[in-house]
Amino acid sequence: MRLTYLAAVILGWATALSAFEIEAHRVYPAEDERAVLRVISTADLDVFDPVIRAFLTDQPGLTVDYTVTSTTELMTAIYDDGASFDLAISSAMDLQTKLANDGFAQTYVSAAATELPDWATWRNQLYAFTQEPAVIVVSESFFTPETAPRTRDELVTALRAEPVRFMGRIGTYDVRSSGFGYLMATQDSRNSEAFWRLMEVMGRLEAKLYCCSSDMIRDVASGKLAVAYNVLGSYAAAHLKDGGFHIIPLNDYVNVMSRTALVPHNAKNTAAAQDMIDFLITLRNRPDLVKASGLPAIDPAELQANSALRPIRFGPGLLVFLDQLKRESFLKNWENSLFQALP
Repeated sequence: MRLTYLAAVILGWATALSAFEIEAHRVYPAEDERAVLRVISTADLDVFDPVIRAFLTDQPGLTVDYTVTSTTELMTAIYDDGASFDLAISSAMDLQTKLANDGFAQTYVSAAATELPDWATWRNQLYAFTQEPAVIVVSESFFTPETAPRTRDELVTALRAEPVRFMGRIGTYDVRSSGFGYLMATQDSRNSEAFWRLMEVMGRLEAKLYCCSSDMIRDVASGKLAVAYNVLGSYAAAHLKDGGFHIIPLNDYVNVMSRTALVPHNAKNTAAAQDMIDFLITLRNRPDLVKASGLPAIDPAELQANSALRPIRFGPGLLVFLDQLKRESFLKNWENSLFQALP
């Protein structure tokens, strides 16, 4: 259960008496503590735990204090609350870009980043370390891998053909509250007009709205949902062993998100934060950690081999839909498509 705590109480090192929502929190104590690295992240504990433990192997005396929150709450913590963390890790590339653009990130020239593609870094402040596709997840009770739709147009056609069967059984993000969901939706709107047709069909079928990929995956696996749209592929793959669903990367295009790390402007332990950034960047050299965490490392060769994969690139373009008027306009169109389609 998610609990909201006053940042100044739970995180005694926060600088403002205001609240942001914490989903999970764990301390990895050093036997002979000499320093603390405070991390705020959107990555679930079970995902990031093996990464933290591996990082600490070569960091004697370092304690890691790891806080999990949502993408929007991470933004609130740093941008609005002034909470003091040494490292911020998020799947919302647009919000991370805004933090860096608005002066909330320190500059760090990482030697480890020289092997990264140009799109994976920004201003020596923001570093990507994964490439994770947004996929659809379909229930085994509704589709086989052979009958599952392979494009957005095919998904629209399938849903329209059997409205009674799919009524109330489609899941997607509530982009009003999910930072990652908003990023995926705005990227979709740039890539294809089929996105808006899909939203209208989902609206007519009384789509269920979610905050998180893991919740959608769970409901698809149980048969409660037939389809979940724009699920984070890495989370889906991590749960595939549990059965009950298939992962379908769509053939028309696949948005590829990267988790990113930055050192906040008010970080205290910048040295340890920079060490962890270097460690994350070199994740591609640790297949054991990739397997244990389920976090796909950046692989330019895979992107070149599959033209449907479209990595989201850093730059001013990511800030367009964060403009207040642009955001209000987009959300209005999204709500009109999703809710006014209801009978």
